Order: sequence, then C-alpha cells, then structure tokens
Amino acid sequence: MTPSHTANRLARATSPYLLQHAHNPVDWFEWGQEALTKARQEDKPILLSIGYSSCHWCHVMAHESFENKDIAQLMNEFFVCVKLDREERPDIDQIYMEAVQTMGQNGGWPLNVFLTPDQKPFFGGTYFPPKNWAQLLVQINKAFREKRNEINESANDLGKHLAISDLQRFKNVPPANGLNLSALDAMHQVIESRFDFHEGGLDKAPKFIMPSIWLFLLRYYQISKNSKTLEMLHLTLKKIAAGGIYDQIGGGFARYSVDGQWFAPHFEKMLYDNGQLLSLYAEAYRLTKESVYARIVRETVAWLEREMTSPEGGFYSALDADSEGEEGKFYTWQFDELKELTTEEIQLLTDFYHVTTAGNWEHGKNIVFRESDTEPTPALLQLNQKLLAIRNKKIKPGLDDKILTGWNAITIQGLVDAYRSLGEDHYLALAERAIQFIEQHLIVDGKLHRSFKGTHSVTTAFIDDHAFLIQAYISLYQATQKEYYLIAAKKWCEETIRLFYDPSEGFFYFNSHEAESLIARKKEVFDNVIPSSNSVMARNLFHLGIFWDKESWKTMASEMMQRLIALTQSEPIYMCHWALLAAEMTQGMAEVVITGSKNLSWQKEFDQSYLPFALFLSANGTSKLPLVTDKLAEQREAIYVCFKKNCQLPVSRVQDAIKQIVPPQK
Repeated sequence: MTPSHTANRLARATSPYLLQHAHNPVDWFEWGQEALTKARQEDKPILLSIGYSSCHWCHVMAHESFENKDIAQLMNEFFVCVKLDREERPDIDQIYMEAVQTMGQNGGWPLNVFLTPDQKPFFGGTYFPPKNWAQLLVQINKAFREKRNEINESANDLGKHLAISDLQRFKNVPPANGLNLSALDAMHQVIESRFDFHEGGLDKAPKFIMPSIWLFLLRYYQISKNSKTLEMLHLTLKKIAAGGIYDQIGGGFARYSVDGQWFAPHFEKMLYDNGQLLSLYAEAYRLTKESVYARIVRETVAWLEREMTSPEGGFYSALDADSEGEEGKFYTWQFDELKELTTEEIQLLTDFYHVTTAGNWEHGKNIVFRESDTEPTPALLQLNQKLLAIRNKKIKPGLDDKILTGWNAITIQGLVDAYRSLGEDHYLALAERAIQFIEQHLIVDGKLHRSFKGTHSVTTAFIDDHAFLIQAYISLYQATQKEYYLIAAKKWCEETIRLFYDPSEGFFYFNSHEAESLIARKKEVFDNVIPSSNSVMARNLFHLGIFWDKESWKTMASEMMQRLIALTQSEPIYMCHWALLAAEMTQGMAEVVITGSKNLSWQKEFDQSYLPFALFLSANGTSKLPLVTDKLAEQREAIYVCFKKNCQLPVSRVQDAIKQIVPPQK
C-alpha cells in the first residue's frame, strides 16, 4: 500500500502485521498500558482488532474500512482502537476468541471485539463489510452510552465464564478400563467414523491437515497392524501430496483446502504447518519406504531453506496468500503466462497437472495438481524447475519475517525427523543452526522470549514456546547424541514448571506467573492444527522422566493423561496429540542405551527402521544420565534394550536390538 496518511503509533511496532496498519487514518494503539489507561480515564470502550500478517480477510477489511477516512473518524471518536498481532500475543487472542464464540459468533480473523474500559468483552465478530462496520460502530457507541448497566452486567457474566478453566468445564470420570489398548481402539474407531474414504482426511470442508491425527495413526498401526489404518494413512498423505494444497512447483504446504478434495487452498503458507508436515511425511517414509513421502520431505526442506530462512538461520513465520491484492495470484497460472514453454512442455503440463486454456479454477486461473496415483517423471521435475524460474519473476506474496520461538522449535523437530528418516546431514545442520539462533537471539539473561525481528520481543515466551523448545532439544539429543541438548531440555523443563505449573489442577497455564494480568488466565488443553501446549509438555515430562530417571516427572505426565483419557477417547480429533501420548504410555517406551565408539553409526542404523516406542541414549566416554553411567562402567561397545529400567542382555548388532524393542507379533 502506498502510504496516504501520516504514520500512526504502529510505525514504532516490530510486528509485520502491525506495520501493515502504520499508515491507516485509524488512531491505533498497541496493546499496553497507554491504551488501557486512556480507556479508563476517558471512560471509552476499547475496540480490539486482532489478526496476522498473512490473513486474507484481514487485508480485505483493512483496505475497505481501516483505510477509509470516514470510517476511521468514527472509530477514533467513539473508541480507543487497539491493533494486536495474534502470533505475538496468542494469550490475548485466545481469551477474546473464546469470548466471541461464547457469544454465539463464528471465530476467525480478523477478530474485532468491543471491550469495556476494564477489558471485559461485550460484543464481537470477525469480518464486517464497510457499510455494516460503520453502522455497527454507531450502534455500539449508542448502546454503550444508553445501556451501560446492561453492558456491564453482560460483560461481567462473560468475564466469569472466561475465568473458568477448560479442565473444570469438561470434567469427566476416567473410564473404568483406564489407559490400555481398548482405549486406543476406541480412539481409532472415532477417527475412522469421521474419515473421508474417498479423498482422505476428515470428512468435511474446509479441510485442515491436522498432522497429530496421522502421527497417532502411525503409532496405532505399529501396535495393531490394522490394515485399514494403513489404508487411511496412505490415502490421506498421497491425496494431500497430489492436491493444490501442496505446492507442486515449489514445495511446501498451504494452510488448508477450502474444498473437500485438497484442490483449492487458502494460499498462505505457515511455518508451523510445514514444520509438522516434515515430521509426518518423514515418519510415514520410515514406516512404509514410499518414495513419494521422501520426495515431499526433500521439496519442503528446499522451499524452507529457499524462502523461509533468515541469514542467521532462524525461520520466518509465514508467506501471505495475496500478491498484487489478489489471493493466490503468485501460485496460480493463466495460460498466457506459459509462453516460454515448448509445445512438448505444455503438453506435459496439461496431461499431468490438469492445466487448461480456460483454467481449471475461477477467473481463468489454473491450480497445479495431479492424480494421487502418479509420480512426477524426471522430465516433469525438470519442467518444475523451469516453472519455478518463471514464477519467481512475478511479484511475490508478502513475507512475515518475524521469527517465533515456538514455531522455530516445531520446525527444528521436523528437520530432525527428516534427517533421521532420509539420512541427509544438511537437514541436521539446518536444525542445529536454528537452535543456535534461538540460543543467541531469543534467550536473553536466562529468559526465553516470544519473537525476534531485528531484536527480541519485549514479550517473554508463553508455555507453547517453552514446550516446543524442550521437545526440539530432546529430538536433537537423540539425533546427535550430544548430551548438551538433553541437559538443556532438563533445565528448561525445570524453568517451565517454575513459571507455568498450577499444582492445584496439575496442568500448565498459558501465561507465566510473572506475566501481566489479563481478565482470564487460560490453560490450553485441546489440540488443534498446532498441538496444545499441555499435551506437548505432558509428553516432554514423560520422555525426560525416562531420560533422567525422574519419577516425579513421569507421575506428572501420567496424572495429566489420566485426567483427560475419557475426553481423548471420545474426542480424539480435538485431543489428537494426547492420543499420541496415550499410545506411547500404553505401549511403553523402550530405553535403548548405546555405548562405545559405534554409537553414532548404530544410531543411524536404528533410524532406518520405524521405532516410535523407543528412546535412545548414548555415550562414548562419560555421561551424566543415570541410565547410561552404569553401562559405561562395563567398558564395552554394546546396545542395551531396557523397559522401565529392566535391561535385557546386551547385544552388538542393531538388528538383534530391534528384535528386543519390537518382538515378533504372535
């Protein structure tokens, strides 16, 4: 946008989303004491508008309403206007998103919420067309002046509702059979009942991928060998990889498909999706050795490195859906854009990717997709490179170049999984460079910070940042056998317990005990596209309890899981990462201790097999790990497979150890 107004306060912001609004005629504030004090002193309602930089409808409403002088005048006159980046302040976003949904409105972004001067919500919604928005501003102002008592009463009631934790709201009695294989069977049956056996994924539109569901099914298949489970996995992963939701030309995944066929995506590319999908496709490859899964991993890492990596090694947050004011313009093709191709190349493109002269989508545009039972030929892969070069001449979508701790940690996990599955040392190097970025730029004076753009954010990290960072350290340890990473995981787990743990409920708050007070303090329990921070922390506690032989951490994890097993059993779609943990706790985790100079080569050999129910510990010389130190005393090159600290006879061949980890099915 060409600035047509004097810069407002948001010109001082670091958030790319807030900077997009720095030249609006709206008198925007950032969230903070300046705005909150003004609202109280002037007794004005707060208009809180929440979005993120790659949000299509956020751009639409900004252009239609927030850049409109007349509408901005109404906003400035009647309200204290606050702009918020949901990715920088997810704690505030989740409170007011729940408030709007409690009012009976659909959630989404932009999220526009009207608050009393003491921050309590009394009305809200998502996108409003400009005429409706202007009328609403007048109506809200009139109601606030004339029906103040009713608004205060309603806001107080809603505030009380928001203060109730989900754990209280969804109280349930654990099933009599507790945590066992029949509980996993029940979870699988629910997923199967909601599965789309024609297109894969869940049977609804729009389609979100929900990686944790399929990561659970990978583990469930490993336990059950249920052929239908494998059918569901293959159908889903191959359909996604063939659809428009996957960038067939440049690699990487869009956020979701607006239809039920994975065809037409909402074109924004989010780091957190792609980090998790690296893990999913890498694990699927380890299990099945299907070449398509390895190709998807390679292409997605190439995209990540090419378009999302900062010079210092951190990963940017997102690519916009829009370019030149039009959603998907960068990724779709008008037929006349293909003039540089030969007749043979155009034929290949039309035959394989369903590109037509009239367009296979709206307004004469083509979305590139293929059939799920086909794989690109060498000639097509060569054509992809030519198409990528042509596409790169277009105006590119906006890049959200802030670096978020939690999303980077998710991506580190994905790169480590890619390394372990495909054996590409470069993937591990990218992961280690990213963890070094976090340590150098986002951990300051012993405190973890939420984001970085030129400098670290004032906002310290939330529980999700801590949880995913710990997970990344654990994963890096198992790939490299550098004990430093596991020591760091232990240190940050102790710090996370200190900052976030609520002993009264046995779960973790989203905000730390040292954070500013909001009208509600939430605990994130339900898994969504991103797993809930409590499910990730429970899994961290379970794994670190094994690594460091800390029974108290294993007990904390077990109590969290037991509290939610009934809900996980009945609603595994929204508790899918909990289901993954339930599978690990039901099956039990093998403790595989590798000693001697062959530790790394043996680890790489183990990684050629799919062993989701094994944790690997290793040392060549010294170790602080309780499960390793006594094995080192024997001074031998050996592999010890243990369950609950009871070890079988040591072996010196990886295949013999695998037989101990995964005994033959009867």
